[in-house]
Amino acid sequence: MNPKLSAALAAIIWGTSYIFVTTLVPHNPIFTAAIRALGGGIPLLFFHRQLPGRSWWGKIVVLGTLNCGVLFAFLFIAAERLPGGVAGTLQSLGPIFTVLIAWPLLGNRPTLIRLGSVVLGSIGVMVLLSGGTLAFDAIGATAGIGAAISLALGGVLLNRWGRPAPLLTFTAWQLVVGGLELAVLTVLVGDIPPAVTAANVIGFAYLALVGTSLAFALWFQGIEQLGAAAAAPFFLLIPIVAFALDAAIRGLIPTAVQVLGASVVLASLVIGQRAGKTGTIAKPVA
Repeated sequence: MNPKLSAALAAIIWGTSYIFVTTLVPHNPIFTAAIRALGGGIPLLFFHRQLPGRSWWGKIVVLGTLNCGVLFAFLFIAAERLPGGVAGTLQSLGPIFTVLIAWPLLGNRPTLIRLGSVVLGSIGVMVLLSGGTLAFDAIGATAGIGAAISLALGGVLLNRWGRPAPLLTFTAWQLVVGGLELAVLTVLVGDIPPAVTAANVIGFAYLALVGTSLAFALWFQGIEQLGAAAAAPFFLLIPIVAFALDAAIRGLIPTAVQVLGASVVLASLVIGQRAGKTGTIAKPVA
């Protein structure tokens, strides 16, 4: 598949995830995150059973923690406390963080225009969070930004290290590692729902199989072939899809100020993408 199409489809799928989180799954973010990671990783691992070399175990733990464990925990906390469009816009800050992280780790020095776009994007986020009719939720906003940073760092490291196994096997191991971490955290904090309904099962199935197994395989393919900095702008599609579904299904129409803030964020990301060169493309190790 064309790597740009692959990255775009992954972002679109992630944009749809917010409506499933807010309408079909129980309000237990850590539990839901664990189900999503393990439910997405175990089926892949069942069909693509291969143990990476011992020298890669530590790297897989790091990548699984960033791309799945920390990411999913923050993502579901943000989705529980913020409207889908706002949470999706915070996740779309990933390209900004990718640019900044890729500078020291990949040697991709951003131009002044790209750095200026970072400032512009920060202003847009502040407008978005402070200009709506909903009260500002510091925990939700912090979790959303944390999710964007985690996925950006994980993507850059993936770009730097390459992979030791076929794509689906590599994706599966990261999801299983993150899922096991989240399962332990779920037990420690007691974030377990009292009951699971049929609607919950449908939501879990979509998030695990479509929003995780499929989306992450598509995303990692995009990063591998395009480079982290070039793939990251497809995050732009996440808030667009999330805002549209919030409006169509939940009737949560964004205010004019929120639309302005989101537009500033999207404009800053487009400017930043055009301002510099794409990142170094990772080459598979095996």
